[in-house]
Amino acid sequence: MDVEISKSVLTDIAATTLDGIEGVEIAAAPLKVGEVLRQQGSPRRPRALRVTREGGQVTVEVGLNVEYGRSLVGLARQAQGAVCENIELMTGLKVRAVNVSVLGVTLPREGAA
Repeated sequence: MDVEISKSVLTDIAATTLDGIEGVEIAAAPLKVGEVLRQQGSPRRPRALRVTREGGQVTVEVGLNVEYGRSLVGLARQAQGAVCENIELMTGLKVRAVNVSVLGVTLPREGAA
């Protein structure tokens, strides 16, 4: 019996995993010329998270914003490991790569210390 796992499920697994890592957030996707006007009516901008699948292998590309004062390299490695592990455990697919780009730095949230 074959089970097909949609790309949106893989994207949701990656997004949920990244949301659980303290000090990082998925950055908003950069807008191309012309998209700025189309996005004005939309409450949410697309996030910088892309999942591609070729057969049984998955590649994840994500842009992150990291909280000021945190280790960029440490959080990027943590994000890579967690996304890879969760996708492989939940789907049985092999993760070829998790490419992380740090796109910005955010200020710590109020009440977080």
